[in-house]
Amino acid sequence: MKVEESLNVTFDETPPSPKTPPLEDDELVEEEAIEVSKTNPICNDLEDISLENNQIVNIKESKTHPLEIVIGTKWVYRNKLDENGVVTRNKARLVAQGYNQQEGIDYDETYAPVARLECIRILLAYACALEFKLYQMDVKSAFLNGFINEEVYVAQPLGFIDFAKPNYVYRLKKALYSLKQAPEAWYDQLKAFLIKHDYSTGMVDNILFTKKKDSKLIVVQIYVDDIIFGSTCQEMCDDFSKIMHDEFDGGTKFFLRITNKTIR
Repeated sequence: MKVEESLNVTFDETPPSPKTPPLEDDELVEEEAIEVSKTNPICNDLEDISLENNQIVNIKESKTHPLEIVIGTKWVYRNKLDENGVVTRNKARLVAQGYNQQEGIDYDETYAPVARLECIRILLAYACALEFKLYQMDVKSAFLNGFINEEVYVAQPLGFIDFAKPNYVYRLKKALYSLKQAPEAWYDQLKAFLIKHDYSTGMVDNILFTKKKDSKLIVVQIYVDDIIFGSTCQEMCDDFSKIMHDEFDGGTKFFLRITNKTIR
């Protein structure tokens, strides 16, 4: 997993250059996406590969249950931008039509905590005070890692329909993008993983994780699939990076669209 480090950090809130385009991922219609994939040499990231790697779907189940509990799927195409607004790759993401889900049948809880910007500022100030390095990472296809407890069926995705079994659907074992419970499923999965490795949640901020080893401390702040962490001990940072790399996939170049300046 590739991580980016910063030394003594100052939080830069100066306005962006007027030459810098808005930092938003461009959504493409299907016709545009097909044309881009043919002409653009940038890597085309089909997240169907992620579906296979993460074992999202179970074997196909016959439609012996009412059709109204089968959730539709669609492809969402977008250009992935870097911190300067430059297109780095084209993405095709399979999403569920979560607006068709019924509460109490397809999902129960949907809440997932998110870090406040003030908490991130405090962490940056804390790193400056103790003069330790901060690292950043994000988890690739994070929502595809969360297990779901409900019995959820989705339609075969367009372009990947098995014409030998057109009346079959997929039963999900893990969350899919746009499912109501996907954010909470990811948070629960990550929280359980960190607690398993002796991390503790904050008493006030439950997406702040800490771990102590003698007089050494590592602090981990979560914002959905973006992670910023630092420690008074380099070895603890290396250990955290390793366990995350072993369990998940990811890398980053900027955090929450914020670029940090470093000073000595």
